[in-house]
Amino acid sequence: MGAQSAPAQGTPDGFGVAVIREDGKWRCAPMRRASLNSLSAAEKELCDIRSAGAVFGLLDIDDEFFVIVRPAPSGTRLLLSDATAALDYDIAAEILEQLDADIEPDDLDDVDPFEEGDLGLLSDMGLPEAVLSVILDETDLYADEQLGRIAREMGFADELSAVLDNLNR
Repeated sequence: MGAQSAPAQGTPDGFGVAVIREDGKWRCAPMRRASLNSLSAAEKELCDIRSAGAVFGLLDIDDEFFVIVRPAPSGTRLLLSDATAALDYDIAAEILEQLDADIEPDDLDDVDPFEEGDLGLLSDMGLPEAVLSVILDETDLYADEQLGRIAREMGFADELSAVLDNLNR
């Protein structure tokens, strides 16, 4: 899908946060900026986290869209909040390719944003598919606000806020 990185070939604005659930407690940690440009970089960073519990990543790209990345032995589970972002962002195009989404770039022109991926990727951790769908439908919210809502629903809003405060977000 050969989309160009935005803005101007640099790393987009935004943040990446690793979320870890271990022994019934939530923990959040900042991810490297490279995770905002590359799905493989985000996957590698998340896989390098040693935890007996669940690990997933929340990526906010330019406050335009977000990505949830959840590595698993059977393959990484992904959710892209706006598939039309693949027109402008390499990471979104990379995710559509990984998902084997049968979407051509021409299909993304002049359409409303729509999610692509696994809506149930966090359902075993307390975020039902229906609730995630409602959050995605709130298109008047920026990506960081949608991620904040996910954190509140799942119970790690304070941990996420602490990491974002340290990132000056």
